Amino acid sequence: MRLLIISLVFLLLAGCAQNPVTGKNDFVMMSESQEMAIGRQSDEQVKKQYKVYESKALQDYVNSVGQKIAKQSHRPGLQYHFTVLDSPDINAFALPGGYVYITRGIMAYLNSEAELAAVLGHEIGHVTARHGVRQQSAAQATNLGLTIASIFVPQINSVGAQNLTNMVGGALLSGYGREHELEADRLGAVYLSRTDYAPQAIIDVIGVLKNQELKDAELAKQEGREPRRYHGLFASHPDNDTRLQQAVGEAVKNAAAHAHFEGRGEFYAASDGLVFNDNSEQGVVRNNRFYHGELGIALQFPEAWQVHNLPDALIAISPQGEAKLQMKMDHKPNGSPVEYARRLAGYGAKIQQLEVNDLPAALIDLPNTIGGVIYLNKQAFILQGQAKTQQGLAAHHDEIIGTVRSFHALTADERKLVRPLSIRVITARQGDTYAKLAQNSPLGKSAESYLRLINAQYPNGEPQAKQRIKIVE
Repeated sequence: MRLLIISLVFLLLAGCAQNPVTGKNDFVMMSESQEMAIGRQSDEQVKKQYKVYESKALQDYVNSVGQKIAKQSHRPGLQYHFTVLDSPDINAFALPGGYVYITRGIMAYLNSEAELAAVLGHEIGHVTARHGVRQQSAAQATNLGLTIASIFVPQINSVGAQNLTNMVGGALLSGYGREHELEADRLGAVYLSRTDYAPQAIIDVIGVLKNQELKDAELAKQEGREPRRYHGLFASHPDNDTRLQQAVGEAVKNAAAHAHFEGRGEFYAASDGLVFNDNSEQGVVRNNRFYHGELGIALQFPEAWQVHNLPDALIAISPQGEAKLQMKMDHKPNGSPVEYARRLAGYGAKIQQLEVNDLPAALIDLPNTIGGVIYLNKQAFILQGQAKTQQGLAAHHDEIIGTVRSFHALTADERKLVRPLSIRVITARQGDTYAKLAQNSPLGKSAESYLRLINAQYPNGEPQAKQRIKIVE
């Protein structure tokens, strides 16, 4: 049976096509026309999941840079599509057939057109080397091998046989990780070298994103979540990654003499006004106050807590990460706030009926949970505070209840504040420091770190007089 499975899987390896980059035969199970059809279909799905960023000027700028790089790639005849997605995520990715996406979230951390070209060049490298096609083909081969084998050997559906097939599939897929990311970086550097951009921009931008990852790892540890990582990053800092240095070094050696264009002014002009972090559709956080225009609500979190506005919840973390306060909502609550709180907390909980800023509400008090339920516009807003220990929860009791009691209907003056944060490019003056600029920043306690990160001067850099820098307003 093992021989049959392996033979059937390797029989599929006959479906090979010439790799546009290496000239060697690769195992693929689709034609270029099929690849493009998959890209078109997937593009529709991506745009259902993510909004396209509403700035024609920025879309046109990114497309112009991407098309310039694509013309210097190994597949210049492919029709490429470059799209900026309205997402705060630090991400860029490519689909088969020439569909390349970059989020406004990652663009906030770039500081030149060369760095933008480096990110797009990396993703174009995935397309030209047909990484997505090869990965999908390997997965199809594994599934097809199992299907064919099960016809001849019914026992193939046993757990042991499936594990064997998964092992073969894993062997096929194991190369689609670091090796492909490294190849995409190498190809991106080559494409930069064929244009006006310095290949070194690949390493520069990976360094910026690595710093962002390291900072987010600190926050993630406090918040008890997984760090957010850009998919192309390596385990070590790029300055210490020998293979990456070698890959880019070859492109630098072969670069044209004029390949040194940075385009900082061009990039700053295009990204001035870029939305930073959350867009206003999901509400906004200003100095630990949360405002949501569509829901018509506002509340105040404790001053030193980290507030994170996620798509499905609003979460605040205490300074040492020992306590968490989360707000969710129910669009169709049943019964009164007290009845709702009783069902939520159980009949052993201490429930207190009251009004919070003229809104019907109930407080919940349990050894492991403190919070409240508040009704507004026929919707229930549920705030629950928890901690790693009962002592930790008790230590933050007053802060959590204070946040619950701060909940109120949005006022006319507060509604004016419901706008997204945006990046503004300024010229640094003599004596400016990121600490001073952070004092009036709406980014809260992490403002100084964020300003250094978005200006590629993390962790200890400072702006120089007359230097163009980004701030967040």
